[in-house]
Amino acid sequence: MSKIDEFIEMVNASDNIVFFGGAGVSTESGIPDFRSADGLYMSQYGGLSPEEIISKSFYMSHPETFFKFYKDKMLFLDAKPSITHKALAKLEEMGKLKGIITQNIDGLHQMAGSKNVIELHGSVHRNYCEVCHRFYDLSYIVESEGVPKCQCGGRIKPDVVLYEENLDYGDIEKAIDLIRQADMLIVGGTSLIVYPAAGFVNEYRGNKLCLINKSKTSFDSKANILINDSLGEVFKFFL
Repeated sequence: MSKIDEFIEMVNASDNIVFFGGAGVSTESGIPDFRSADGLYMSQYGGLSPEEIISKSFYMSHPETFFKFYKDKMLFLDAKPSITHKALAKLEEMGKLKGIITQNIDGLHQMAGSKNVIELHGSVHRNYCEVCHRFYDLSYIVESEGVPKCQCGGRIKPDVVLYEENLDYGDIEKAIDLIRQADMLIVGGTSLIVYPAAGFVNEYRGNKLCLINKSKTSFDSKANILINDSLGEVFKFFL
């Protein structure tokens, strides 16, 4: 029996599944990991790394440059849900999947039809004025010239977690609670190197931990099923 066959059997035998996903879920929708911007591209930003530009301190001190990079490298208006997004939504509709915990900010899980999604790093679809807290949608940010401003004159910040910012405590609690109650935990498309999110996997108490990732992770030895393949090749069997 192949590992994918084992995985399918495990899913069929489970009814409290949680999916924990990273950038690899969205790359199949044509959204590259912003951290993959090469040195030649970053030379226009003074040789700074993507992580430095998407930091709270850089956002505060250089908002014009921040928004230039943000709009160019982190917004993909034409992206559509992938096989994986659609399969997860179907598993939720069937009552098997109880929740998705994502490190992505693109909103594609909701676009595919998933209801219970915890967005650890926020969403590009929510933006708020730092002064009056009025909310704005993504199109307003895209259409704004330079630094987007509110009607009151305040600066509008994307509701995404920047480097140097903490994750929302309520989201952390909900994510850990979901994982602890899960009878099967599927971890997909993440190298599990970004903390504290990666540490959530340690909260799983069952014996159906499945890791699906093209490259190795530090959690590989803990997996009950390890599949080094693309997510689409695995989840296509559920559509």
